[in-house]
Amino acid sequence: MKLPIIKGIIHRRILANFRVDSDVMRRHLPPGFEPKLHAGSAIAGICLIRLEQIRPKLAPAFLGVSSENAAHRIAVRWTDSDGAEHEGVFIPRRDTGSWLNHLAGGRLFPGEHHLADFVVKGDDDSVDLEMKSRDGKVAVKVKGRSASVLPSASGFGSLAEASAFFESGSLGYSVTRGSNRLDGISLRTRAWKVEALDLTEIHSSYFADATLFPKGSVQFDCALLMRNIPHEWHAVPDFALGEPCCKTGNTQEVET
Repeated sequence: MKLPIIKGIIHRRILANFRVDSDVMRRHLPPGFEPKLHAGSAIAGICLIRLEQIRPKLAPAFLGVSSENAAHRIAVRWTDSDGAEHEGVFIPRRDTGSWLNHLAGGRLFPGEHHLADFVVKGDDDSVDLEMKSRDGKVAVKVKGRSASVLPSASGFGSLAEASAFFESGSLGYSVTRGSNRLDGISLRTRAWKVEALDLTEIHSSYFADATLFPKGSVQFDCALLMRNIPHEWHAVPDFALGEPCCKTGNTQEVET
């Protein structure tokens, strides 16, 4: 039985985003999903998030727990059986530094998590984060400082445009051990506020894998930063798959 509502504080959330060739991106999506495009490109990335005071909604804050987490995510659209169109994110891989998240994920809490080691440095205006999964299949590195504007090479015309694109992706579906469904979860924030993050270093073993993303098919776009945001996680019905889940090479296993 899954807990209906979890609440807490997003102490830090980094969205490191990539532009991906839409045809290449379709190969990594389960049946029923299409890439959500911006300026002709699919948008995918890594969400690196530190959660604090996480507990059931009615529990006091002092009972909450903290954790470092990572999710590789792809902006998607889909149409339900009634013909209504939706958008959100498909999450082929989740990693966490918390044994509690690892054990509860997919059981009490939607979204199954692999164990990983996180090293985080920095202050209020800078971040230096490295993550390596314990199964050796995923590695992420980001380093940078907060900024007032997006990189000039970004496909988004402004910070506001980028913010609006990602705000609509609050509904996520994650790979599960079963090949016939995805775990669903919805992020609800009391306020949505993002800053630009100027990265001097960005690496993801997932997006760097040329067997998944041929040369020239993926390019870093921009990074966004959220800090100290009260929020809630709401479980939503699973997404039923008519076929086995898509392949994403060494960064995802169906038994995740």
